[in-house]
Amino acid sequence: MTPDRDIKRLIEIMTALRTPGTGCPWDLEQDFATIAPYTIEEAYEVADAIQRGDMVDLREELGDLLLQVVYHARLSEEQGAFAFPDVVEAITTKMIRRHPHVFGDDNARSAGIAKGMWEKIKQQEKLERASARAAAGLGEERRRFLDDVPAIFPALTEAEKLQRRAARVGFDWGSAGPVLDKIREETEELASEITADGEMPDRERIAGEIGDLIFAVTNLARHLDIDPEEALKRTNRKFRRRFAAIEDAAEADGRTLADMSLDEMEAVWQAAKSQDA
Repeated sequence: MTPDRDIKRLIEIMTALRTPGTGCPWDLEQDFATIAPYTIEEAYEVADAIQRGDMVDLREELGDLLLQVVYHARLSEEQGAFAFPDVVEAITTKMIRRHPHVFGDDNARSAGIAKGMWEKIKQQEKLERASARAAAGLGEERRRFLDDVPAIFPALTEAEKLQRRAARVGFDWGSAGPVLDKIREETEELASEITADGEMPDRERIAGEIGDLIFAVTNLARHLDIDPEEALKRTNRKFRRRFAAIEDAAEADGRTLADMSLDEMEAVWQAAKSQDA
């Protein structure tokens, strides 16, 4: 089998990998649950290549991500649920339906830009999905208001999206001030759990308070129109730079990081910090 620019070749490769007797033993052992973590990882690697502006890596990572789509479609085809062409049909149907102002006739183009049309289209899609689930014997799906926020999201992203969705129906602080008060309250509750007199700290309760504090800080970022994920990424990058300075200082002296004292590390850290200001 030879490489090809046609998506059909990738589908053929996946079919061969999953063919009992002649396929790859590792691939034959996989299922949706075991492949899902790789799917998430590949999506992050695509985002990383974009952030670094590395088009060579981006081409490779997009291929890896596309493989994940083909993989899941193959697993589903083996179960008789759907195949890759059905995935393509589903997304093309959705994109055409959601953009009547681009793909529709003159009347549809006018209606497509009307206020509220996007939500009407999405509501229709939900009804059709419910009908499809019933036809597949999956039963009626009870949807809660927050169910549109996938629980598989990274916790920080999930928190921000949950807050934004709840805010749509008025469940929200009126301004950033009360959120700051909430952060102080959560900090005090955390301190109380850590320093409980005469008792061993309860790790479960401490974990709960830390979660509450992070949730409150995320809420503050949202009120200030700051992406909490990106804000934390910026801090992570800053930490990398400053710690790299410590490593460079150790190497310049012919030592390793383990040879440096905490005071030495702190001195280099502060010097790197002053350069960031």
